[in-house]
Amino acid sequence: MSGAGVSCPGCGSSNIVDDDLYSQAQMVCVDCGSVVSEGVLAHDPNGGSDVSYSWTTAVTRKPCVNLVKGLQRVKAICRILRVNKEIEDLSQTYYKQAYQHQTFIKVSLQKKEVLAGCCVLVSCRLLNWPITMATMSCLLDADPMVVGVVYQEMVKVLRIEAPIVNVTDVVEAHSQEYKISLLHVPEQLAENSKDLAKRAVALVELAADTWIVTGRKPIPIMMAAIYLAWQSLKPSKQRLKFTLDRFCQIAKVNKHRTALKRITEMKEVLCKLGREIPWVREEVTPDNVVRQVDDILKNRYALLRRALRTHEDALQAEDSVTEEVASSQASEPVEHTPNASAVELYGLNSERTQQPGDGNESPCTAPELQNDSQESQESAPNWGKRMLFAPPCVTHPKRRRAGLPGLQDVNGDEEISDSEIDSYIRTPREAREFALTQKILSLSESEKS
Repeated sequence: MSGAGVSCPGCGSSNIVDDDLYSQAQMVCVDCGSVVSEGVLAHDPNGGSDVSYSWTTAVTRKPCVNLVKGLQRVKAICRILRVNKEIEDLSQTYYKQAYQHQTFIKVSLQKKEVLAGCCVLVSCRLLNWPITMATMSCLLDADPMVVGVVYQEMVKVLRIEAPIVNVTDVVEAHSQEYKISLLHVPEQLAENSKDLAKRAVALVELAADTWIVTGRKPIPIMMAAIYLAWQSLKPSKQRLKFTLDRFCQIAKVNKHRTALKRITEMKEVLCKLGREIPWVREEVTPDNVVRQVDDILKNRYALLRRALRTHEDALQAEDSVTEEVASSQASEPVEHTPNASAVELYGLNSERTQQPGDGNESPCTAPELQNDSQESQESAPNWGKRMLFAPPCVTHPKRRRAGLPGLQDVNGDEEISDSEIDSYIRTPREAREFALTQKILSLSESEKS
């Protein structure tokens, strides 16, 4: 191809052609062979228009190895839980989004494995497939606290509004983990999973009505409900002799320590309701209350109302007796007999003279009386003790630590109270030990000199 309008600077010929024999295109004079102009590789590519890197290399970009392993882990968890295809696809989508986010790029491999389980967990909750976080922690063999932290971060990063799972919705799925069908245990110990789940759900609902579920982890509650349901469906001597350890062994599940406490609490509630059954003549105790579970659950609402009414009547009778005793003691005159102790007389005088709002303390106040008054205030019964059913945090409150006063600058001019001075005064024994120590130190110094 000739170059139109171009002449050779050497010979002046216009016979110029393009030379495409090399990688760089050139314009050459045919008459003298001189190079008229040279092309540039960056601006004048050989072969036409620019071509992208992926087309020139003909190699597609492969995903990260850890991303591939994570997706395989997600698929394996979904197959173990036997979820449908929709949950599996949604879990993989969430894992790809979370893995490529800057929050989970530079994290440990353990945290990425936990992230796979969290993606499956949130997908199950969004598509109404009941599963607990403890079950997912067991599958991942990870700490539930770590799973909870990663789950909260993932939900926040991906902006997912996950619904809260109710414990009664999870009981049916959780009961399928217990291998107590005819294929696994003898006939006298076998139980249908549907009947077991139905009875366990009723026990969990009763526990929720009586504040046992409040603030508790779901797995121990469900284990306690399934254990009591299994015993109550066929309350034979053989089943009643089975402890929770043996039941977990034949069912091939891991026992939770707190499940024993939940069993005790459920039995206490069942005993309170079982005593209100009119046709039961024997005394209802935690040992035989399992035999009455069927009747209690069928009439639980009526028994709850009856138990509350009986408890209120007992409280009213107790209060009336207390008021009568207090009024009789107030009407009797106080006599100071010669045998009365000084502490009793001091207590009577202090109650008469000291007003509730006085801030000044007497210098001769007995510290023993102050300690007794403080202990009586701490050990005062709360309102949960008078209720038939109350939240666990009320019936068994934790002792709160006394608040430490704020640290202040000490300059040596502060006033010292009488109680603080008394604490510095040595007892006779301490005074003797101090004098003996001073004597020994003086003797050792004299020997050295």
